This record gives sequence, structure tokens and C-alpha cells, in this order.
Amino acid sequence: MSRHSQTANWPLLPQLLLALVAGLAQAASLAWPGNGQPLWWLQLVSMAVLAWLVRPAAGAYLGAYTVRWQRGAILGGVFGTAWLAGTFWWLFISMHSYGGLPAPLAVAAVLGLAAFLASYYAAALALFCRYAPVHRGGGALFFGALWLLAELARGIWWTGFPWGAGGYAHVDGPLAVLARHMGVYGISAVAAALAMGLVQVRAADLRSVPWWALLLAMGGLLAWATVDRHCAVDLCHTPAHRRPAPLSLELLQGNIPQDEKFQPGSGVPVALQWYAEALRNAQADLVVAPETAIPLLPQQLIPGYLEGIQQRYAQGSQAAMVGIPLGDEAQGYTNSVLGMSAATQAEPYRYDKHHLVPFGEFIPPFFKWFTEMMNIPLGDFNRGTVGQASFAVAGQRIAPNICYEDLFGEELGARFIDPALAPTVFVNFSNIGWFGDTLAIDQHLHISRMRALEFERPMVRATNTGATVIIDHRGVVTHQLARYTRGVLKGEVHGRGLDAQSGWSITPYAWWVSRWGLWPLWGLGALALLVAMVAARGRRALGD
Repeated sequence: MSRHSQTANWPLLPQLLLALVAGLAQAASLAWPGNGQPLWWLQLVSMAVLAWLVRPAAGAYLGAYTVRWQRGAILGGVFGTAWLAGTFWWLFISMHSYGGLPAPLAVAAVLGLAAFLASYYAAALALFCRYAPVHRGGGALFFGALWLLAELARGIWWTGFPWGAGGYAHVDGPLAVLARHMGVYGISAVAAALAMGLVQVRAADLRSVPWWALLLAMGGLLAWATVDRHCAVDLCHTPAHRRPAPLSLELLQGNIPQDEKFQPGSGVPVALQWYAEALRNAQADLVVAPETAIPLLPQQLIPGYLEGIQQRYAQGSQAAMVGIPLGDEAQGYTNSVLGMSAATQAEPYRYDKHHLVPFGEFIPPFFKWFTEMMNIPLGDFNRGTVGQASFAVAGQRIAPNICYEDLFGEELGARFIDPALAPTVFVNFSNIGWFGDTLAIDQHLHISRMRALEFERPMVRATNTGATVIIDHRGVVTHQLARYTRGVLKGEVHGRGLDAQSGWSITPYAWWVSRWGLWPLWGLGALALLVAMVAARGRRALGD
């Protein structure tokens, strides 16, 4: 007979309330409402609460677990819906405040999206309750593997919407050291496995281990994390004469109100005048204007406007990168970045956004009725290719990405297949003005910081309203402009991976994700599920 824990006898309602609170705590861990900072320990606590609700009962065998798979699915669905709705609730602002969608429909849309994406986590917990191994260590690993599969499914299927993955809460925590090896999804899986392992620890387990052994293990892990994260990638380990000269930057933040940004009588003329003046007066090596800083197509501009900016950078060593829509009705439109320098005088550098935003940059099938209910300038944009060439500036290779493209590390990683051509600096062009002065700004900032950790490359962000920042290769924000202000952020950045003699190389994550994408993680998760299912069948056969 198996001995169930007390939660096995709980009514469903208290468990659902606990799962809901834990899900909201996970949302808060990504960017704490008080200061916007991530709280790695809160993410672990929230996962531990969920793991405690579905953990195998003490002494369980032959599939006798704390909860049935049906209840596990419900708990996972409630946790996931609360977590995701609590994370991207600000979508309501874009749909209601700027899009004109009635408030009840906007609320329903946010909750509906959260519930749909939470179905992946519901499936993960159902599978865990059905097939979890008897061994506690195996159960923890299996829980982490299923959570990994759920995170991957949310990040890839149906074009993917991985915003708010649990691993982002660890950008400042001890698990951040794993980013260079396994990326944010790997961190999410490790955190889930740790949570399940912790809730299964018994007092007898602790009594059987000497105190000095615990201290030694903890000290060893802390030392390894410190050395791996800082010493292996710090500039101080490169001789001064072999370090590249820093790249000076000026990042432009126009702070054009979102409800005026595309209005020809208000926001458009202000943007055109301010950005043109800032680009004309800049003194830095690289000047960056954010996504759709120029809100009109080139053919809609006053004759000579764009040509004047190009001429400004046609001589000398300075360069500029400007967000602008491109294309025409016959060939289609793109959300793009133009790069201008003396080397591109004949033909400007161009980057076209690849990963488009559903409902904002393309309309999914069968959803045109939904977009027609909103007053947002929508369109079906053409996609750029994955792994587009970098922009050469002062010996650096600058790799742009637009808006939420920096959520997809596997796509940014495609540029690292040849280390000699790999980016030395990432630049993100964004406009988060659609979501107001909310935690969306902080959440996006931490996403960019995670990409810097994964690839050990600086990430520069130029935005319309914030966060306009410079992030170094260790994921640390070194320069930041006040949000919702109009201004220029001046600073400098050290590119990484410039030449073979410097001793800098791409990270393990960059190496394998550039070759195989996320398939290795899919394979590990699927293998764990297959092994658990076979083992469960064997246990049942022995029971019969």
C-alpha cells in the first residue's frame, strides 16, 4: 500500500487557490512590481508550491501518486493561466486603450491567450502525475524534462510566444551561469527539477549527510558559478594590447506618444524633425534610432529627407542605424532597419524583421474579424530571412533585431555558425509604447539581458519610450536613459569575438544552437518522457 501525503486528501478548491497564488508569484518573480527587478528565489518558491501539490506520495509505487492525472492537469492549467495572465496583462492596454477594443473583450482576449498557452503546462503536469518515476531523483528530473517540453512548445508552436519563460527570473541568480551552456529554456528546466527535488527532501535525508559535506558542496557550487560566469568571460583576462577599442554610441529615444506616433498632424512631424536633428548632430561611432523611428515609407517622405541622412554618414567613420518601414503595395512591406555609413554609400545596409508579431504584423488565418475590431495600424508584412548579415562598423559586426525578436535566442544564434562572422554586438530596436509605462518594459529588458548572457555579447537597446540601455556581455546594464523622456543615451560598448588571436570564442550554447536549433532540448525532453512511460508500463506489468 502507498502512503499518501496530506495534500492527497485536500478538496480541489484549496489546491486551485494555492496554484493560482503560486502562478501569480511566478509572474511577479519575472519583474517585481515594486522595482521591476527579477527575483530568482521567488520563481523557485512558486515552482516548489506547484511541485508540492503534485509530488509523488511518500512510498508511492505502481503509479500511486499524490493526485490523479486529471487533477494534475487542472492544477497546471490554473497555475499557467495565472502566471501568464499576470505576466502579459499589459496586452489589455494595446487592445483597449490604443486599439479601441471594448474592455470586456480585451480582458477575455488576454485570459483566452493565457489559458491557451497554459494548456502546455496542464499537459506536462498530467503526464507527470501519470508517469512519474518512483525514485525521487528520477521524479525531479522527469518534472524538469516535462516543464522543458512545455516551455519549448509555448516558445515555438503557432509562431511561438515565449514571453515570460520562468528562466528569465534567474538573470541575476545563481542559475544565470547556465545560460552560456543551455540557454533560458535549460534554466527553466533546471529550476523546475530543483523545485521538485526540494519538496521531496525528508528530514532523514538531511540527518544522514554530515554538515561539513553540505557546506563543502554549496561552497563548490558557488565557486564554480562565480568562476564560470565572470572569470571565463571577463575582459580583465585579455591583455590590454589585444583588447579592441570601445565603440562609442548614441542611442536615440524620441518618446513619441503612442496615440500620436502614426498621426500625420501630431506625432509624425515631431518624430521626423527630432530624429533628423539628432542624427545630424551625433558625434558617436554608431548612432541608433529605434523601431519605426521614421514612421513613414521612404516614398511618403519629403523629397530629400532620407537622402539627407544618408549623405550625412556618407563620409567619415561614423555610422547610423534607423528603424523604418520599407516596401510598396506590389512587393509587400517590411519592418526594417537601414544602416548608413561611408561603406554603404552606394546601397544602404538593410535588415528586415523575420519573427513577426501575430495580430500586429501579420494576421493569423481566421482572425481577420478580430483585428478589424481594433483601430491599430495593422498589416501583413513580409518576413526577412533568419541569420541575415551583420552591419560592419569600426571593425565591429553589429547584428540588429527588432522588437520581440530577441525572445528567440535560437534565431539569433543562427548567426554564430561561423565564429569568424559571428556578431560582436547585438542591437535591439523596439517600441514598447503600445503597452504603456508598465512592467512590460522591465520584462523586455531582462529578456535582452538573458540573450547577452547566452551569447556573451553586448546587447544595445534603442527604444521609443524605454528601456533604452547598454548591456555588457555579462548581462549587466552599464548605461540607461530615463524612461518616457526624450533624449540621447551616450556611452560605449566593448564588442566580443573580434578575432581569433584574442582568445574569445562563442559560447557552448551559441555553438550548438547555431547548428541544431532547439532540437537537442526537444530530444532530451522526449527521451525522458519515453523512458518514464516504458518504466511505468514495466511497473504495472510487475504489479499485475
